[in-house]
Amino acid sequence: MSKPATDPLTGSGGRRHLLSVGDLGSEGIREILRLADSFAEVNTRAIPKVPALRGRTVASLFFEDSTRTRLSFETAAKRLSADTATFSAGSSSLSKGESLRDTAQTVAAMGIDCAVVRHCSAGVAVQLSRWLDAAVINAGDGCHEHPTQALLDCYTIRQRLGDIEGRRVAIVGDIAHSRVARSLVAALQLLDAGVTLVAPATLLPPAVDAWGVGVSSRIDDVLPRVDVVYLLRLQHERQERALLPSLREFHERFGLSAERVRRLADHAIVMHPGPMNRGVEIGPEVPEMACTTVAEQVANGVSVRMAVLFWLLGAEPAAAAAADVEASPAPERASAAEVSSG
Repeated sequence: MSKPATDPLTGSGGRRHLLSVGDLGSEGIREILRLADSFAEVNTRAIPKVPALRGRTVASLFFEDSTRTRLSFETAAKRLSADTATFSAGSSSLSKGESLRDTAQTVAAMGIDCAVVRHCSAGVAVQLSRWLDAAVINAGDGCHEHPTQALLDCYTIRQRLGDIEGRRVAIVGDIAHSRVARSLVAALQLLDAGVTLVAPATLLPPAVDAWGVGVSSRIDDVLPRVDVVYLLRLQHERQERALLPSLREFHERFGLSAERVRRLADHAIVMHPGPMNRGVEIGPEVPEMACTTVAEQVANGVSVRMAVLFWLLGAEPAAAAAADVEASPAPERASAAEVSSG
């Protein structure tokens, strides 16, 4: 797939990156969701593996704790037959005073093709994309963005509801500190969905008026009118001061209890990026209700991240991808051809 010279996803070294949802545009998002359909089929096989990225190396550079995102990316890379390398900040030379740039370039010098980066500071993924001769995927940078979470969320909405355009989505909770909310709002707006943020004033970002979304402080007014309720946990680790009187009051005013679920339309779904705080933003019994998609989001994350890795690395050398198709056994050939064609 050729890209124009002004492609915002392409860095100075000619590598394509995924740093922000906004860089993808609506067509880029739709293309990745189409690719994810093919990889979702791969993940249902007895041996869920294809040779699409054989010979490539994907490194996880996580400077912040993670379970779902790190394991999801590593699983996705292995199912594409890529080699993987895992970096742990706690046991690295960073503890000896080595700079972020030197650490990242040391890892890159080992011959990686892609760096999946998570860091507590906004902008680190962008900076690494300028330093490294490898594709960089932003797996969460501070309170800034988490683009692959937004992509898997959009995929899950489309899977459950059939389409995204025209859907009404309420994002509830700690908006101010949420990189997930920022990426998801951008993706939903690009796909022509309507968004309402529901939170107390202390948990809204200062420039929320510029987001182009609805804002409400009354969850009960919003619930009957939406197709999706997307819950966010309170990110105490990012809060510099107390922003709520108590967790109990937050749950009473903004938490999605089983009683509040009954106010939703029959087709409406409940989403959460995890980890969940039961009894705070979500009622203890709600995760097990049929309308809740938490487990599906985790499963879809593997398919979507396979699509992202293939989109960044596998679509680049067309000849190699074609060779992979020819080398695949007959059951894999059709799926690989679908993926290659987008």
